[in-house]
Amino acid sequence: MVAAIRPQGKKEGVWALPKGNIDPGESPADTAVREVREETGIEGRLLEKLGDVRYVYTRPGGLRVFKVVSFFLLRAGRGRIGEIDESMRIEVAEARWLPLEEAPKLLAYGGEREMAAKTLERLA
Repeated sequence: MVAAIRPQGKKEGVWALPKGNIDPGESPADTAVREVREETGIEGRLLEKLGDVRYVYTRPGGLRVFKVVSFFLLRAGRGRIGEIDESMRIEVAEARWLPLEEAPKLLAYGGEREMAAKTLERLA
């Protein structure tokens, strides 16, 4: 299973992986663990880095932003999916488990579908 979120403002059925900005003094791996907890309610234990996704987007006003998102494989521990702090409702409309085998089709973004497929390969 994969802990997925429906970002606030996205229609039903738009699923994404938890992610966020690195806080000062925090490693990318620590950020992954924190973001999963904040956005899904699940405490995860870091297993390994899956890889990076690089892309470019344009902000209003024409500013181009180059972004790198690092993805990590975590094993679920304590917590209940969807039991998140109310302050996170600004970002997350819903959190739920998705079957890992279906995640490469259900996730909305190409890089995230790629990471789900990579996870299936790793765990096979």
